[in-house]
Amino acid sequence: MDREEILNKVPIFAGLDRKHLKRLSRLMVPRSFKAGQAIVQEKDQPAGFFVITSGKVEVVRSAAGDRPQVLATLGPGDFFGEMALFEGQARSATVRALEDTDCLAMTGWDFRAELSTDPEIAMAVLETVVRRLRELEARLTE
Repeated sequence: MDREEILNKVPIFAGLDRKHLKRLSRLMVPRSFKAGQAIVQEKDQPAGFFVITSGKVEVVRSAAGDRPQVLATLGPGDFFGEMALFEGQARSATVRALEDTDCLAMTGWDFRAELSTDPEIAMAVLETVVRRLRELEARLTE
């Protein structure tokens, strides 16, 4: 699967046409992590957005006591760090490779620079983010 196809499966990019996916795919950099390696660390500054292409990771957050809370286990096609594309807040969780893992990574800096040159990308991504927020709000009020 090429980078454009991978990005097309990420919900925040699903509304983009092929031309825009191609532009964003050029910002993606392959990254590899060994089993047990922290990819991002809770409370660190955001390192970027990651799409898992192979392997498995766990997302954990500090909890009361010594035992961290496992929030999710993610595998190929899953993604994390999407908020780093839009803001510079500290990471809310640690993501650690459970096995050797390959990802495609994009920095928030590169993404925001691309948005400034192509407002169509910004609008398509914004529409998707708003739709996801409305869906979340609807689930919370059920």
